[in-house]
Amino acid sequence: RVRKARDVVHLSKSCDDTFNQLVQGGVSTDELYNTVCKQEVEIVLTAHPTQINRRTLQYKHLRLAHLLEYRDRKDLGSEDKEMLIEDLVREITSLWQTDELRRHKPTPVDEARAGLHIVEQSLWKAVPHYLRRVSSALKKHTGRPLPLTCTPIKFGSWMGGDRDGNPNVTAKVTKDVSLLSRWMAIDLYIREIDSLRFELSMNQCSDRLSRLAHEILEKEALSEDRHESWNQTLSWNQSKHHSQQAPSLPTQLPARADLPSCTECNDVESHYPRLDLPGTEYKPLNRQDGQNSSRLDSSFQDSHIHLPKTSANGNIANSSNAQSKMGARAASFSSSHLLAQRKLFAESQIGRTSFQKLLEPSIQPGIAPYRLILGNVKEKLMKTRKRLELLLEDLPCEQDPCDFYETSDQLLEPLLLCYDSLRSCGSGVLADGRLADLIRRVATFGMVLLKLDLRQESGRHSEALDAIARYLDMGTYSEWDEERRLEFLTRELKGKRPLVPPTIEVAADVREVLDTFRVAAELGSDSLGAYVISMASNASDVLAVELLQKDARLAICGELGRPCPGG
Repeated sequence: RVRKARDVVHLSKSCDDTFNQLVQGGVSTDELYNTVCKQEVEIVLTAHPTQINRRTLQYKHLRLAHLLEYRDRKDLGSEDKEMLIEDLVREITSLWQTDELRRHKPTPVDEARAGLHIVEQSLWKAVPHYLRRVSSALKKHTGRPLPLTCTPIKFGSWMGGDRDGNPNVTAKVTKDVSLLSRWMAIDLYIREIDSLRFELSMNQCSDRLSRLAHEILEKEALSEDRHESWNQTLSWNQSKHHSQQAPSLPTQLPARADLPSCTECNDVESHYPRLDLPGTEYKPLNRQDGQNSSRLDSSFQDSHIHLPKTSANGNIANSSNAQSKMGARAASFSSSHLLAQRKLFAESQIGRTSFQKLLEPSIQPGIAPYRLILGNVKEKLMKTRKRLELLLEDLPCEQDPCDFYETSDQLLEPLLLCYDSLRSCGSGVLADGRLADLIRRVATFGMVLLKLDLRQESGRHSEALDAIARYLDMGTYSEWDEERRLEFLTRELKGKRPLVPPTIEVAADVREVLDTFRVAAELGSDSLGAYVISMASNASDVLAVELLQKDARLAICGELGRPCPGG
């Protein structure tokens, strides 16, 4: 098909031809420019039952296409052609022996993951290439290129958000899919930054970018000094800990210690001496302290240190060996704990492990300022990716907002600074290459790659409001006419207090609706596209969603007028 298409003269549908026809048809250049810049087309991806091709087969077909294209090269020698035929045979053999059908029903997360791979495999490369063609054609016919941060294309997704009639799409699925989409976007940006750092190796830059590079160097030097000081402190504490001997254990148990406690008078304090063990909080087992539990603290339990066995004459068997083993284990536990502390501190202060730092080239002041700026961008992107991984695993994540990117504007700022610097130094041809493509990707895909649309049937919202109204003894929402519903919804929308109490007890399907709105408020509008209400027939169907969104926003943020996280 490719070879035949090369020889066929077909009607061109390029941007250049289209803009030329519009200008020839009487459209002014200003009108053409403004219309293209304001144009918004949103392409929404959705999972469909007819999409049966496995991703594995798609990759194999793509590999075959590349091999066939490579085979048409005129400069291939006989040995290269033979090796290429062998590669083709291998791909075909692998294709024949791979199951073409999915043997299990994909989950909503599986469908979303497949959609993200489509972005990675196709759209990620196609979008900047297309926008570069639009910009060139626009500049040719209007004298002005397409602004870098202006993109006529946006992408959305229903995968993981369309819950109408699909009970498998839960609030947790929506949250996981949205976070996974963010993770994929950050991972793709990290790859692009790596390539861009290799390309922008020049030294000449603007004064503003030079100042920022020096600030980054000073900050890293300060962090290095702090890290070195911390290392020295930890090493001193570690050596001091090793120099101190573990407290010695008694070599003989006190008299009558083998007798039950009931043989002693319970009205007086026990006269047995306390047996102090390293890392324990010992409490005497007498009547006065009977209410306290005598147990070892967690640090001692984790060390797996057991009391030595006693012999028949009451002496501790092998007391010296037990004591030395106990001290060695306690020292080993403390040493590993100190090393873990040092590693955590280093990662929090410098942003990368010592091993990762060895892989990075050392940068001196005045050399490769673009690489310095982009290296700082990469560090923040890696912290952002790590934060998303923790959120996906439902682990606590407490980071300084300055250490990670939350909005696309934060990521665009250093990239646009590099772009302006290159243009001002006469390197516009470099600025309009890979860097411009990355800026356009950020403007198109943002920090979420695909904005998630939520879709639910209007009756589910009515059921939720009905359960809330009955719980609050306000009546039965499902039995109200449209006029009374509108009066209730309008009044609650104007109020400043939450409608749904935190301790409300409702059915599982109603709880799922409320949890969906709560997750939407946590994700924020930057991660979400449209809320689609299927089977909506009245104004109350729309206001019901508005009220549930407002209530979830109040529950998350605590006040009106304060934006949700991420917008």
